[in-house]
Parts: sequence; C-alpha cells; structure tokens
Amino acid sequence: MSRIPMSPILQSCCAALLATLACLPASARTLVDVSLVDRDDGTVLPQYRHRGERWLAGVPGHRYAIRLANTSGERVLVVLSVDGVNAVTGEDADPSQGGYVLEPWQSAEIGGWRKSLQEVAQFRFTDLADSYAARTGRPGNVGVIGIAVFRERRPAEVLVSPDFPPPYPRAASPQSPYEARDEAGVAESGAANDVLPSRAPPTASAARQQIGTGHGAREWAPASRTGFVRDGARPSQLSELRYDAPRRLLALGILPRRDWQHRPVVQVPRAFPRGFVPDP
Repeated sequence: MSRIPMSPILQSCCAALLATLACLPASARTLVDVSLVDRDDGTVLPQYRHRGERWLAGVPGHRYAIRLANTSGERVLVVLSVDGVNAVTGEDADPSQGGYVLEPWQSAEIGGWRKSLQEVAQFRFTDLADSYAARTGRPGNVGVIGIAVFRERRPAEVLVSPDFPPPYPRAASPQSPYEARDEAGVAESGAANDVLPSRAPPTASAARQQIGTGHGAREWAPASRTGFVRDGARPSQLSELRYDAPRRLLALGILPRRDWQHRPVVQVPRAFPRGFVPDP
C-alpha cells in the first residue's frame, strides 16, 4: 500500500529574537536538505558551486517549488526566505519569524507565497522588476533563497518511583518553562550545512541580477496551524541558494555551456504528463 504524503504544517511566530547568526560552527549538522524543482518540466534544478556559494539557473516564466527534506528523526521548524521576504508572512525575512514545520523524515514542496491556510500564490521566475520583492519596494535581496532551521525544545525527563513515596509532603513543582507553548501563529512545510558568509557591502554587480520570484496565480495548498517551541534563539542550520537566468550564469562562468544547450525540445504526448494545470 502506498503511503499518503503528510501535508505541511504552519507554525506561529515565536517570541525569541535572534541575538547573533555569525558564529555557527562549520561542523553544524545538516537537518534539512533544500532544492528547487522546476514545475513546468518536473526536473530538480542542478546546483553549481562558485566561490563558496551554490547557484541555480532558473528559466524565466517557469514555475518552481522549494523542496524541503527533514533528514532527522525530530520535528524541525524551517523559516523560509525568498528574495529576502518571508514566504509565509510576507515580512522582511528574519529567523525569529514563523515558518514551516516538518515532521521527522518528512519532505514537502512549497510552491508559492502563503496567502491563507488553503492557498498559495505560485513561485515563478520572472523579470527582476516584476518580482514580488521589487513590486513591494524591496529589490535589494532578489535572487537568493534561504532557510533557517530550528530544533524543537523538549521537556526534561524526570524519573519517579511509585513504590516508595517520600515520608514528607511533596513540594509543589514549579512550572517548567517548557510547558509554555505558543499556539498563536502559522508555518508550512536541503543538502545544506553551509554557514552564511559575512555580508559584504552592496556592489554594482548586484544590479545585474536578471530575474526574481514573481507572485503567480493562486492554487490550493492546504496547511494547518501547530505549536512549536524552539530550543534556542540561534538556528541550528542556515543555508542559502543563489539563482539567476542561465544567460547571466553563463557569463559569470558558473553554468557550463554543455549544461545549457539552446535547442528545441520535442514534446511527446503522454497520458499522465508532469506538472500542474496552468491557466488557459
């Protein structure tokens, strides 16, 4: 019997604020693998290493999804940033915000900007000026997808022997700080163990970004609310993926020409084609 994939769950914004992100150890364990899926041709976009960064070539006009895969046996929270914007809340992205909760070993594909618990607006590679970040006055971080991953705090285990109760009155136990759970907000639900490099001042090269992520058509993508208590203010994993149009990646020497050959693709009729139903 085939297994039914688990639907993503949204987690609310927690009160803990991020103190600093610069000192994560290089040996930090990879908890979540992140990759991009081209939804128009069904392929996972290859990643290319270049000067310590990972790059992908996005085809303008194509829809894409962000695939998150929990590689651990515990629940994790993934705060997802697209072009510097939180994909759940629409705010300027910060690790202290809400994101997607993944169950142990769960994988999920996030196909768009979260509009409600029922719908998302599709992620689509588009011209820089037409990107959601640029249209909302925030073009400075277009071209990067990032995740901040948090482990879940667990209550301490206490062993009590029921056979020999103490001969003195048992003192009332103080409330554990682990008992307080935030139930007020949302989050939805990879190979990356990268430490974010120090931010250099913006240069003229940033203006050469050609594409960004647009705010596409709405589609049904149900999610639900859940509580999640982070085990600390600092994420256990921070990872980034850079992307741009193939032409720019070729010019930068990132994309091998053999991996991007401009030739017509012969479409063969299929009874069960990949992808989703587009607008007419």
